[in-house]
Amino acid sequence: MRIVTGTLGVALMAIGAVLLLAGGQAVDVALWLAGAIVLHDGLVAPLVLAVGLLLASVPARGTVRGALVVAGSLTVIALPPMLRPGAPANASALPLDYVRNWLILMGAVVVLTGVLRGGVLLVRRVSRRRVAER
Repeated sequence: MRIVTGTLGVALMAIGAVLLLAGGQAVDVALWLAGAIVLHDGLVAPLVLAVGLLLASVPARGTVRGALVVAGSLTVIALPPMLRPGAPANASALPLDYVRNWLILMGAVVVLTGVLRGGVLLVRRVSRRRVAER
């Protein structure tokens, strides 16, 4: 199974490389990838590390750092359409309200982080009761 999956992955990468080179967008993709690396290593990773240091004494620091990684990743993905100036020539190119959708996603991250943390605390409380009852 591993050989089949690996072979399929290599075949799909080859198809992607052929399509990329045939489309004449190799330079644009390389610039985008370089920008993504710079943005991650220069902004997202240091911010997550700095917040992690600030949260070192908080009991929920792992959950909060995980939420920050998710929020940072979603923000990096959402930034290009949110910062795109003006209306596109083709109305169907960027038809959504990206700022509103990003805010909804950030709210979902906050709510799910709270639910996750509450679930962790509940499991710990129940397990402590069971140990105390024995």
